[in-house]
This record gives sequence, structure tokens and C-alpha cells, in this order.
Amino acid sequence: MYYDLQVNGYGGVDFNRDDLTLADLSKACALLQRDQVEGILATIITDNVDVMAGRLARLVALREQDSLVRDVIHGLHIEGPFLNEMDGYRGAHPLDAVMPANLDVMKRLLDAAGGLTRIVTLAPERDANMTVTRFLADQNISVSAGHCDPTGDELDAAIDAGLLMFTHLGNGCPMLMHRHNNIIQRVLARADRLHLMFIADGTHVPFDTLANYLKVVDRARTIVVSDATTPAGLGPGRYTISRWEVDVGEDLVVWAPDRSHFIGSAMSMPRCDENLRKHLRLAPAEVKLLTCDNPKRLLRETP
Repeated sequence: MYYDLQVNGYGGVDFNRDDLTLADLSKACALLQRDQVEGILATIITDNVDVMAGRLARLVALREQDSLVRDVIHGLHIEGPFLNEMDGYRGAHPLDAVMPANLDVMKRLLDAAGGLTRIVTLAPERDANMTVTRFLADQNISVSAGHCDPTGDELDAAIDAGLLMFTHLGNGCPMLMHRHNNIIQRVLARADRLHLMFIADGTHVPFDTLANYLKVVDRARTIVVSDATTPAGLGPGRYTISRWEVDVGEDLVVWAPDRSHFIGSAMSMPRCDENLRKHLRLAPAEVKLLTCDNPKRLLRETP
């Protein structure tokens, strides 16, 4: 069984649609169960605050109506809108919606999420005095850095304020950066103080690179996520994701139409499992640790 902390959609269903139906959400959850996924955090990404709040509230309301959905969706992951606005770091998050961290906005999103928020991804350098980070940590919500470029001092301040994790390390940053002084190196230097999430599809992070990361990061602090989007579980083809029409190839990577950045993955957790065994030569017990035990433990659930 698997436990996935970052799922934006599955089986042709986009969790970030304003017209998401119970039938579609139930279908996605049934397909996740088919693919041996015990539980997920449904992920809502950056948009206008009103839109984000509406999508969170809709997920909560639909979840209450279906026991299967409740069995699969164990909580919510809010990714944004407090992210670095620069191209490359921002990734697929729309420029017109990213903003500096704001406590009132954060409280509004948490209220819309009805107590189900388990992770919030934000950019530490956009959180003045780490006010939102500290507030979330005090609420026992896991704070994850991502789509960000904080200095080492800003990372240290965020960790001191309660920063617990880093979202999909190696992604949410430009293709070209300083070869030494970059966000990946700063985070790896603090790998003993953070839990690090990785997308194990071989493209978001090449397998050789992922192998190097795993040599640095303690296995107990390593988590593999799918970052699954609408096409996940269906295979190659053409799909609509939010604002984009996208083609998914055999590598199951979802590219923006201009191929300037990724828009998540179309990979299932069984494919992650296969990649970790085949390309990184991890033992079954190690794969289980990264894809099930560690994420559950992070959310204080019994493996």
C-alpha cells in the first residue's frame, strides 16, 4: 500500500476544477484504491484566493457525502499562493495569483478547508518575519517550503519558526541556476533538519540525481510523492489540466504546451515503486519506507 502527500487529480479527474462532482471524485478515489493507494492529501494549487477557497470548500463538502472518498482523502495540501513569483521558481502557478504570505488570507483558506489542512507549501522568503509559518506550526499543520529561493539565513529562520519539510526538491526552481549557490544545495545542507519530498519519475529528477540526493538524505526523512495530476493512472494521451491542453508521453511527464516547465506528473504510485526498485535498486522495505511509512508518520498516523 502507498500513501501520497501530493495528488492534484487522478484518473481523468482534476481536483482543482470549480465544477468537480461527487461522481468524478469518487471515481478518482476508486482508481487510487485500485492502484493500492491507502490515503492521499488532495492538493489545491495557487489561484485567486476566492477560487482557492471555493475549491477547498467543495472538496470538503463532497468528501462528507461519500465514505469511499473519506477513506482515501485523509486531508488537504494547500500549495500556494504564497510562492516566489519569479519565472522558474513559480513553475505552473499563475503569476497573477501568487502573493506574499498573508495571515488573514491563510486563515480564510484554512476555514474553507474545514480543519482538513495537513500541509501548506509556501516560500519562506515571502513570509515576513515567518509569521504564517509560525502560525501554521502552532496549529499542528506541517509547513513545507517550495517554489522558493530563500537564502540560508531565511531557511534557518523558517526552520526555527516551525518549517518541517521541502516540497518536491529539485523542482519548482529554474532549469539554469548558479552551480553552487542555489536552493537545492542550501536545502541539502539542512537535510538533517527537514523532511524532503521527491518525485520519482526520472524526469522531474533524473534517477542518477535522485540517487545522489538519497545518499545525502537520511532515509527516515525521505518521502516520495507522485505529484499526480488529471492524467495519472491513465497513461499517455492528450488531456485538459486547468488552463492547459497537454500531451502526456511514455515518460508520464506533464509539460506546459511551450515545454518551459512541468505541470505535475501522470505517474501512479506503483510506477514510483517500480522506478525505485529498478533504477535506484532500493529494497522493497526501503521503497515501503519512502512511499508509505514515512509520509504516514509525518502526519502522525501509524504505519
